Amino acid sequence: MTTVTVWNEYRHEQESEVVADVYPDGIHAVITDALESRGFETQTATLDEPEHGLTNDVLDDTDVLTWWGHAAHDEVEDEIVERVHQRVLDGMGLIVLHSGHYSKIFKTLMGTTCSLKWREAAETERLWVVEPSHPIADGIDEYIEVPEAEMYGERFDIPAPETLVFNSWFEGGEVFRSGCCYTRGNGRVFYFRPGHETYPVYHQDDIQQVLANAVEWAAPGDESTPEFGNADPIEAIDMTDERSVH
Repeated sequence: MTTVTVWNEYRHEQESEVVADVYPDGIHAVITDALESRGFETQTATLDEPEHGLTNDVLDDTDVLTWWGHAAHDEVEDEIVERVHQRVLDGMGLIVLHSGHYSKIFKTLMGTTCSLKWREAAETERLWVVEPSHPIADGIDEYIEVPEAEMYGERFDIPAPETLVFNSWFEGGEVFRSGCCYTRGNGRVFYFRPGHETYPVYHQDDIQQVLANAVEWAAPGDESTPEFGNADPIEAIDMTDERSVH
């Protein structure tokens, strides 16, 4: 069974009544319940736990990590970011959600600022499926309508996605690349835009289905692990050259 660790900054829910009304037990609780109901084994981790809840033991037991952060990106310790980064390179899946685009781990994996335009106006978002054959879009109609959303607009300063699954249109007129797939080392990374803390986006069944699909896609498979380093020749060759400085 695929094991998912649902990571949440978990600050807004404790500091804002508006957010607590939408996510009384935290955004991570809603995502965890959604994934558990679809057959995944789950555990949670939050910013203020020791090592942000992402100990070596936790990460060693994690097939896919989901990441939601917003107001305290800078408080995530670099040592933990590097730990997560190495696990992704080794094959762990990572799903970065909404304002997690500014997280240290996502910026590290992308190598760019990951900046964008934004606006909070509770406007309609239409999340169009532009790659319907992709596993992350399985069971999703032509588009998902989010009645109240925070606008994210282009230019989104990220590398071109290997696959773009969703593209958003907003009531105010902007568009945005909202479902972006990448490979980093042996790991798969998916950025999924919807999910502002004051709107009940993660309560939507179709959004939950995308998250479950993304977990399935990002989970490590049976792919062979590439070998690196000094290699013996496949064919017989002269190995007497002594000019190496290694």
